[in-house]
Amino acid sequence: MQGYTQPVYPFAAIVGQDEMKRALLLAAVDPQIGGVLIMGHRGTAKSTAVRALAQLLPPPATNGLYAEMTVEERLVRFPLFAESESAARKKAGAPMVDLPLSATEDRVVGSLDIEAALKRGEKAFQPGLLARAHGGFLYIDEVNLLEDHLVDLLLDVAASGVNIVEREGFSVRHPARFVLVGSGNPEEGDLRPQLLDRFGLYTQVETITDVRLRMELVRRNEAFLNDPQAFLEQWEPAQRELRETIARARERLEAVTVPDRVLKRIVELCLRLNIDGHRGEMTLTRAARALAALQDRQRVTAGDVRRVAVMSLRHRLRRDPLEEIDSGEKIQQAMQGLLVGR
Repeated sequence: MQGYTQPVYPFAAIVGQDEMKRALLLAAVDPQIGGVLIMGHRGTAKSTAVRALAQLLPPPATNGLYAEMTVEERLVRFPLFAESESAARKKAGAPMVDLPLSATEDRVVGSLDIEAALKRGEKAFQPGLLARAHGGFLYIDEVNLLEDHLVDLLLDVAASGVNIVEREGFSVRHPARFVLVGSGNPEEGDLRPQLLDRFGLYTQVETITDVRLRMELVRRNEAFLNDPQAFLEQWEPAQRELRETIARARERLEAVTVPDRVLKRIVELCLRLNIDGHRGEMTLTRAARALAALQDRQRVTAGDVRRVAVMSLRHRLRRDPLEEIDSGEKIQQAMQGLLVGR
């Protein structure tokens, strides 16, 4: 059916997986946290959560690729992209772009528009997936199977917020601010430590074992499949509250302060854990600030740090390449007596 869009399961209705949901919310509030890596069993709502969260965020005002162009100029220089973007803006929420494992570098970053070169004899840019993801999410399922050089490239752009393409004598630079989310099954292999360290947050998801939660999960899934519209209407008040909470947190984020005593504890925790480099304390600080902003507070507390420490640091611990990522036990032990109080 023309114009039909598949309903998206509401974020507020997702059962369990609190750590994953918290990590995604933090990254939505502060994209500079550096992306989220979600590892765990299949069928644990990883992709569902990302798509659902995208629906809670506003679409970007315009794509940075041609922000200063008129509509006519856009259609001439980037006809296919301009038309698809126009259609996308009629939908609710921020962009949510899937990156397939088979994607080439040109498809990801953009390339020379061959059609324009052949028909008009001019060099024009054909935008890639990074341009489409601007202002939203770039999602990679089975990221641990993606070629390392592509993961490295994506992390570079996600950190800088700028995509630079140089092809066949032309150079294009455009904003590409998005939240990079990767997911995978650790049984199929993990990312190299160098790439793991560059993801901001690492969350582990497991199959829910609580009988009541599993029963509720089945009930909600059945209700959504049987009557999506009624289910969405039922959860709209909770969705609206979440949407407003995220918007307020984004606005107040820069005003949130980290007291020196808390910052000192953050640094001391990373020293206790022998974490190499400084990404650990920087990510942990940003995540704690985002959590305080979500909770409508202007100062980070020790409690904020405790709640985000495991997801910020577990993938940065020194370990044997054959060892699994720590579940969080080492970090919890290191925090004892160091991060006390609320």
